[in-house]
Amino acid sequence: MTEAVPTAAQRPCVTVIGEALIDMVQLDATGDYRAQPGGSPFNVAVGLTRLGHRTALMARLADNTFGRMLRGHATAEGVGLSSAPAAAEPTTLAVVSMDADGRASYDFYLDGTADWQWTEAETSLVPPDTAVLHFGSLAAWTSPGDRHIHGLAQRLHAEGGTLISYDPNVRPALLGDPERGRRMVERSVTIAHVVKASREDVEWLYPNEPAEKIAARWLELGALLVVITDGPDGALAFHTGAGHVRRPGRKVTVVDTVGAGDAFTAGLLGALTRHGLHHPRALAVADQGALGTVVDDAILVSALTCERLGADPPAAMPRPGLPAQTPLRATDLTFAEGTGQAGTGGSPRPLERSPIKP
Repeated sequence: MTEAVPTAAQRPCVTVIGEALIDMVQLDATGDYRAQPGGSPFNVAVGLTRLGHRTALMARLADNTFGRMLRGHATAEGVGLSSAPAAAEPTTLAVVSMDADGRASYDFYLDGTADWQWTEAETSLVPPDTAVLHFGSLAAWTSPGDRHIHGLAQRLHAEGGTLISYDPNVRPALLGDPERGRRMVERSVTIAHVVKASREDVEWLYPNEPAEKIAARWLELGALLVVITDGPDGALAFHTGAGHVRRPGRKVTVVDTVGAGDAFTAGLLGALTRHGLHHPRALAVADQGALGTVVDDAILVSALTCERLGADPPAAMPRPGLPAQTPLRATDLTFAEGTGQAGTGGSPRPLERSPIKP
């Protein structure tokens, strides 16, 4: 019997809260930059929507050129903005530079900008049918608004019906020192069910500590699932009951790594939702097989994003007749026509070839 495909209104709502900023991305000529929508939470929301999930973005969007650019791009992607407050403050800017290996570094211009001025009244606008709340990155530890984001996640966690996801997305230049970073991150881990971090994140936060020991600490603090990404080497997942799994990376031709971590998060949350693991009780009893498939899907989404310029994650193709839990293949994903830049628009097309080697 063919499995019924849920309509958009029937799909669980994934709400993402945090910054939506403008990335000024370095081009080939010295001094040439292109303005692109960005910010880790913004990228995660776009990634989830492209993968077919009903997604709401809670971001403070300015009424200026850049704010309208962010709002227009999110709307064009199908991201819900009914809970995104209008902000009087200007848009945050991040100047992105690339090294020879396509790794990105960031200089932020964030004093007095919109993303950090959250109020309790604004965070109370969270969609009431939120099944998954994802938070993290700069807004989770930048005052004065961080306490209101923390308060929202803490309240939903205590109510017990919403899966809380957290990505620290460490920026050493903004956090200051590892000791302060650990305090801020562990504060958020205590109210999260899913924690995703990169190896670079954990190495800065906990120098000389093995990933296994760090994950064990985060599980003790209350997380149910900890996933640590390791670039081309894949990812490690640690579960409170099912132990740990290591999944290999995918070989790709890297253009840059902008948005790769956010694409992984979107792929991870999307896969958890497709597998019915978007409730704390369901995730608590997940087995290794399901977790391995979930992480594989996230690795695939992230790897494909690395072959594109900028934060430009893939979109999911319809898979009629296949159970939602069927693992993703490269041929199940599409990219928009155009230059490969996020926000360039165009209709999605199937991949003409699989850039992923099995």
